[in-house]
Amino acid sequence: MHRRRFLSSCIIPGSALGLNGAVAPSNRVALACIGTGNQGFNDMKAFLRDERVQVTAVCDVNRQSPGYWDGGIAGREPARSWVEWHYAREQRAGTYKGVTASADFREVLGRNDLDAVLIALPDHWHGVAVTAAAKASKDIYGQKPLSLTVAEGRAMADAVKKYKRVFQCGSQQRSDARFRRACEIVRNGRIGKLRSVLCGLPGGIPDFGRTAHRQDPEPLPAGFDYDMWLGPAPEAPYAPGRCHVNFRWILEYSGGQITDWGGHHPDIAQWGMGTEMTGPVAIRNGQAQWAKEKLYNTATDFTFDALYANGVTLTVSSRVRGGVTFQGSEGWVWVNRGAIETSSQALLDYTPEAGEIVFYKSDNHYRNFIDCVLSRQQPIAPIEQAHRSITIAHLGNISLRVGRDLRWDPVTERITGDEAANAMLSRPMRKPWRLEV
Repeated sequence: MHRRRFLSSCIIPGSALGLNGAVAPSNRVALACIGTGNQGFNDMKAFLRDERVQVTAVCDVNRQSPGYWDGGIAGREPARSWVEWHYAREQRAGTYKGVTASADFREVLGRNDLDAVLIALPDHWHGVAVTAAAKASKDIYGQKPLSLTVAEGRAMADAVKKYKRVFQCGSQQRSDARFRRACEIVRNGRIGKLRSVLCGLPGGIPDFGRTAHRQDPEPLPAGFDYDMWLGPAPEAPYAPGRCHVNFRWILEYSGGQITDWGGHHPDIAQWGMGTEMTGPVAIRNGQAQWAKEKLYNTATDFTFDALYANGVTLTVSSRVRGGVTFQGSEGWVWVNRGAIETSSQALLDYTPEAGEIVFYKSDNHYRNFIDCVLSRQQPIAPIEQAHRSITIAHLGNISLRVGRDLRWDPVTERITGDEAANAMLSRPMRKPWRLEV
């Protein structure tokens, strides 16, 4: 071996020892990424930017294929390659092989060398995976929408509490200064008495993966464990238009734009209203148009009102301005990603004064989660509040599907006097899958 190459192979980088402000790998939060397509891949890259994190495992039922956002390629092998490329930059030799890749999340949860998991699976998998992760004593960053049903959300929240885990929901708008400011304005009474809130959500069925038109059954691609992808959902033939990005528009796996964006804007509405630990008492005035395709059956155009005990009405609709609008007796504030508007310049310049409500501050959703893994404090988007927020979307979907108003008890989490609607608060799971509570 050449002398220079031999000497370089003997040198341990300072980052590996925790020198120069770096965190040694042995002292980092060991994280596994379960679900590495679409948002899961983006979340993984965000965690890699935190010097306190060491990604040691990736897991996905798909080895590698196109069909993700913008027709991109994703899966467990692209994820592993990305992580190893990232850590190779920390090594003088320029290589790194410390990441495992698996197709079964249970293999990941069975490891004793992991502190936390990212769960970014399709919605129909959230309940099973999150409750199992909590039982396995893993802290959890779980993507929104939190749950497929109200019952699954309650089971998830109870499991996280039972096993004393840290859980951050991926409703990242809570770590956005504009949304925080809007909610502080409302909670401190600066728009007067709050009268109504409008949540404008997108409608339609976007073709994010450029495969939504492929709805007929096709041969199963190599490297894709489709039976595992279905998991607790009913048996169904494989089609590209069913999987990856497109599952969102099929009620067996998700709830359309109502639940996709219902994990964002209604969550901010609850935050601003101060109802993040409860919910509405009624769902009324629902109207919807539904997709009528071979596979897709979620609402494409919709509106419904959620009524609260304090007299405030929250409207969730694809027919109003996108974002969240708080309307009070003395003014209004509208907020969306990248923008905030108010009825006066004084409101726009507002910051809380001494004695007023000051919100929990997070400017980075991922770092906030790791902060709380280390401190054992509650993160900015804890599971109980995420459950209460997505319940609004679930109730809206139920009301729209049965075609009538609902009376809701946020204490018992039951629909009053409507057993047919109550039956839709949960769904049967395909064996052998169940919630680990």
